[in-house]
Formats: sequence, C-alpha cells, structure tokens
Amino acid sequence: MTTPKLPLHGACRCGAVHVTISAAPLMTAACHCTGCQKMSASAFSLTAMVPPQGFAVTQGRTQRGGLGDGQLDHQFCPSCLTWIFTRITGLEYFVNVRPTMFDDTSWFTPFIETMTQDKLTWATTPARHSFEAFPPMEDMPTLMAEFSETR
Repeated sequence: MTTPKLPLHGACRCGAVHVTISAAPLMTAACHCTGCQKMSASAFSLTAMVPPQGFAVTQGRTQRGGLGDGQLDHQFCPSCLTWIFTRITGLEYFVNVRPTMFDDTSWFTPFIETMTQDKLTWATTPARHSFEAFPPMEDMPTLMAEFSETR
C-alpha cells in the first residue's frame, strides 16, 4: 500500500463539487452492507477514513441523501447525485470519503472489509481484515495503527 501524495484533489462526476484531503487517511475500507450496495449500485462501497480537519469541500455544495436521517449523514452532489462522503454521528474523528472522487486513485487499496454477512457471493477484495459486521470500536485503534504501519 502506498501513501498518497497530499493534498489530493478531486470532484464529483459532473465537476460541480470539488474536494481535497490534506491529511493521510486513518484507514481504508470496503463495505458490503446492502445500503452501500444500493447507494453505489455495486457490490460494495469504498471509503478512506480521513480526519475531519484534513477534508474540505473546496467548490460547490453538497446535499444530504441516502435515507436522509439517522446516524449516517451521506453527502451527494445535488447536480449529478454522486455520493461523495459520509459523516457518522458519534464517530466525529473521521469522515468517510469516497476515494474514487480523487484524480489520483493509485494509492487506494481497502485495508478492511466490513459487513461481509451481506456480501454478494462473487465479490472479493484484497482487504487484510474481514468483518461480518463492523469492527468492534475497541479494535479500531489497533487496526488504524496497523494500517499506518503498512504505508
């Protein structure tokens, strides 16, 4: 796994919303939950967990989407409806940014995969760690430390 050259710049599909990350990701993941499958129209969603101070929307504005309520604050481009990032209530130490938004994606590989209980039978990832649900919160510091050592 490589460390991205920061800052990373990117945009939604139509280019109306631009984003930048200026801090190294804390961890990367693929999520197999049915919600991510439906929102991404794919077998799983990809995410880079970025410290909130290291993430910015630098052009345009986003709108809330997904279920639009509850713990998950999914943000989309209001024009092309690209899913750009998610904030999770209660986990304010990172923002889940879709790494495919960035001009350079060569650095991205999922380190963990989550919600494999919902995984499509043919879907595979190169993730080092696999979890049937989400990793226990008490395991996150250890996983993040291991992720940091791999870069």
